[in-house]
Amino acid sequence: MNIPVMMKVARMHEVGGPLILEELETPQPGAYDVLVRVEACGIVPNLSNILAKWSQWYPEYPLPPLPAIFGLDPAGEIVAVGKDVLGFEVGQRVYVNPGRSCGTCEACATNDQVSCKYYTFNGYFGHTSLSWKIFERYPYAGFGQYMTAPTTALVKIPDSMSYEEAARFGYIGTAYSGLKKGNVKATSTVLINGASGTLGLSGVLCALAMGARKILGTGRDRELLAAVKAIAPDRIEIFSTLDGSITDWVDAQTNGNGADMVLDCLGPGTSYETFLEGLYSLARGGILVNVGAVQGEVPIKLHYLTSANRFLFGSNWFSTQEGGELAALAETGALDMSVFEHQVHPLEEVNEAISGLSTRKGGFTNFVIRP
Repeated sequence: MNIPVMMKVARMHEVGGPLILEELETPQPGAYDVLVRVEACGIVPNLSNILAKWSQWYPEYPLPPLPAIFGLDPAGEIVAVGKDVLGFEVGQRVYVNPGRSCGTCEACATNDQVSCKYYTFNGYFGHTSLSWKIFERYPYAGFGQYMTAPTTALVKIPDSMSYEEAARFGYIGTAYSGLKKGNVKATSTVLINGASGTLGLSGVLCALAMGARKILGTGRDRELLAAVKAIAPDRIEIFSTLDGSITDWVDAQTNGNGADMVLDCLGPGTSYETFLEGLYSLARGGILVNVGAVQGEVPIKLHYLTSANRFLFGSNWFSTQEGGELAALAETGALDMSVFEHQVHPLEEVNEAISGLSTRKGGFTNFVIRP
């Protein structure tokens, strides 16, 4: 393929400053890496806060060294492969999982890369003080025309999936991994807190794809919730938190049995009381998986958990293997992403796109950069 010597990127030079459009030399892939021409990169709804406030909020979780290319959820086409790459070829369409790890520790060897002490979100932020080593190795990300990536991060996507849909995999994968930890199966009743948001709607689509019998979705906005129910009216029930207690509603929906699994997608700015209502909606032996990261200390009645064999998990991101499972579900039609309304911007409009995220229609709007 004809690969240009120079490429366009958008880089942040100072915390809180705008992303600046620049030209850099197009990188060469390492021996076990590939070079991807980025066709689409999803914009994380929280990106403006990450760019402006992250270093003050979580200084222990470092941003990439500035100036830095951001862009968490890229998808594109392989245009070059390293000399020792096997199993991937030029021309293949891929999603690039931004989760990076050392690849050699016990956690990595057991497909638990998130637990690696080097774990880092390429194009976003690091999870440990050692993340600088990963940023140094992989300084390129989705807000650039080309990027290098290890083969361990690549998910082959089917021809039926658009690049814009693949650029939503970060949220879909996070929800999917949480649902898997919750042991969702065909007989499950799943409660999803925050069902109309970016993460929650992804959870609804994944729960449907995984065959959950009944999905209970909560949120504030009644109009958005109605749109969620319309996806599968016979399997989805909705409830606005403005109308009372989630726990009482779930009790009525399940004849007093409770939900088999709760996927809590409420973000850091949400009151923990709503999280607790979800927790206290669990059936005996039920599992709550938190993927939204409600902030602050949460008072929990431990006897409620232990007396009925209930479980509480935290789940972060998803593995490349799980990304492959999602691609397969999409290829068969089980995972239907047609509900997304894509708002696509060129790289030159990246700052305008980030600042316009507040206008989205809940989780239905998918903001994408096309470098």
